[in-house]
Parts: sequence; structure tokens; C-alpha cells
Amino acid sequence: MRDAARGRRVTLARPRTPRRAARTVVRDALGAVFLLRYDNKEVGPHWALPGGGLDPGESPREGARRELREETGWHDVEPGPLLCTWTHDFTRAGTTVRQHEHIYLADAPGPRRELGPEVAADHLADGILGSRWWSPAELRRTDEQIWPPTLHELLDGWSPGAPAADLGHVPARSRSDASG
Repeated sequence: MRDAARGRRVTLARPRTPRRAARTVVRDALGAVFLLRYDNKEVGPHWALPGGGLDPGESPREGARRELREETGWHDVEPGPLLCTWTHDFTRAGTTVRQHEHIYLADAPGPRRELGPEVAADHLADGILGSRWWSPAELRRTDEQIWPPTLHELLDGWSPGAPAADLGHVPARSRSDASG
């Protein structure tokens, strides 16, 4: 395509497919957060909250609940207040996506728990490489990529009854940015 006014070739950005998703920040009694490890073609290795795309007709809260159960097997954890919304880009199954997410807070009852072997086996098929609990201090000082990137700041600044933050569009570091 040519820019007629300037007489030069114009390259259009590849359009992204919109996707709606929901995630849940699961905290233990000490404030540690449960995260899943991914390695995405576009952005590289990163840690993200349990969650994923919404089914047709599903509300963000319903999707957060369903995804939390699918990815953890925990049926006694319920998404609570909305922490934030944000939009980010990535490639999913070869398709470039612009994902708009709702992120909810939840407190896990009882002692800290891990995933069962049946859930961990399903994760490999979904590109989830592992999971772990992150203390607030670890979230603050890590050099690893966390989605959303400001998660520790959101949690530090949140108080009951506070309105949800709108982070807008947050560009992810590319795989090359993450390695250097």
C-alpha cells in the first residue's frame, strides 16, 4: 500500500483478534499469590494468574470462577472483588490477540495448597509449564515477567471497597526484550 501524499510504501500492522478473558488473584493467609508459568511465542516465559478466555454469554466473574476451577481444581475458592481491568497483546495458537481481562481477588481458605497431579497433566497440553506461590516480597523484587506487570503495586495499593483500577493497554515485553 502507498501513502499517496508522501509517495512512500506504508506497512499496516497485522490486525489482532479481540478476546475477552478473566483471571483470579488467589492469595493465601500470608498474602502470597498463586501464579502459573507459561512460555508464549511472542512474549516468552512469564507468570500469570489462573484464568483464560470467556465462553459465549459468560460474564467475566463466571469465567473467572470456571477457569479457576479448571486450572487449579480448587472448588472452594470464589472470585471476590474486581481488582482491575487491562488489555494486552500476545499470540495464541498462531493468532495475534488483543485480550481484555477482568482480574478478581480471592482468598484461599485453609493452608496453602498445591495442584493435584490430574490438573498438572492437563497443564502441559495448555502450555502451562508449572506453578508456584509468590510472597509479596518476591513479587516486588523479581526480574521475571509477571502478567499484569504491575500486580505487586495493585495488591499493595488495594483496600476493601476500593474501585477497580483500569490499567488500559499495557504493552508486553517481547521475547527479545525479556532475554536482554
